[in-house]
Amino acid sequence: GYRMYYTQILSRPGFPEGAIDYGNATSRILSATSPDCATWTPEAGVRLSARAGGAGEFRVVAPEVVPLPDGSGRLRMYFECCPGRQSVASSIRSAISEDALEWTVEPGDRLSGHGGSYNAPRVLFLEDGTCRLYCSDSVEGIVSAISEDGGFTFRLEPGRRIVRELRYEALTAYAPEVLRIDGGGYRMYYAGYSDPTRTQILTAVSDEGLTWHKEPEPVISPGGPYDAAKCSEMAVMRLPDIPGQAPRYRMVYEACDGSAKDQRGVWRILGATTEAAGG
Repeated sequence: GYRMYYTQILSRPGFPEGAIDYGNATSRILSATSPDCATWTPEAGVRLSARAGGAGEFRVVAPEVVPLPDGSGRLRMYFECCPGRQSVASSIRSAISEDALEWTVEPGDRLSGHGGSYNAPRVLFLEDGTCRLYCSDSVEGIVSAISEDGGFTFRLEPGRRIVRELRYEALTAYAPEVLRIDGGGYRMYYAGYSDPTRTQILTAVSDEGLTWHKEPEPVISPGGPYDAAKCSEMAVMRLPDIPGQAPRYRMVYEACDGSAKDQRGVWRILGATTEAAGG
């Protein structure tokens, strides 16, 4: 089966609009399970609250859960810690779990500083024993950092992985998801904001994970009714193989229906499936 970790956005005292007023909202990280990656059942309890994650009354968002490379069976969750309105810098923090349900926050930040915010982490373990963290940078675009101690301390790598070039990413490039391609190389999916009211999911490929070549058109665009305004912050899973068929992948992604002011509204998690080889 599968377990999904996801963000629930809630109203903060004195700010009743919740997700419609994201900068003043609070959030927490929950989980759900599925036997087939299609139908999901929420699990009881809270995986990580804003206060436990170091965000006070504000937000912990965009969880990324990976096994620790030490063979212990423990898990590490990387998450974005937002301790104030969006003008306040966010950092990447982490927590450890023995059972995937109860989480203990680790001290300090995994990635922070330089005057910008780091958002929406994704982590890959590399063949040389290091691991690479991809994330959004409110100043630079999509950047990466490398760790040589199993994913606890990171140093930024030079340059940017994704810069804003396409009209679909005129405002920002955000929330990378990076997968290995069968036969070598990597594919990245990421969200492109063409303006504050519209987001689409874009893709790029790379031989070594540092220099990326973009496809010119989105792979998923707003189309409604549930994702009429925004498609963003995706995660991709390979489904069990079926003999004689190409590999299948399922993407779950954040969707906004645009039913409120400034094309905000109700946010949901939607899914899409492809049978294209290589993702």
